[in-house]
Amino acid sequence: MKGDMPMNRAFSPLREIDWIGKLADLKEDHYRHSLLLGALVELLAQKGIVAPDELSRKMRDLDREASLPLPHPSP
Repeated sequence: MKGDMPMNRAFSPLREIDWIGKLADLKEDHYRHSLLLGALVELLAQKGIVAPDELSRKMRDLDREASLPLPHPSP
């Protein structure tokens, strides 16, 4: 098996170019979202709506919750 490509799919330069384009779009979206989030956080802190330590605490809480195992659904 060659790399991570399944055996039943032939290598396609066009498919690779498509994936590269999608990755570039994701990177651009990530940059814009990061910029927007940073601006919002800064404005909220400047206006005294949320303190930076509150944001840090909330980020840690959300990160901890995201890493917990999902509960099993009730039958």
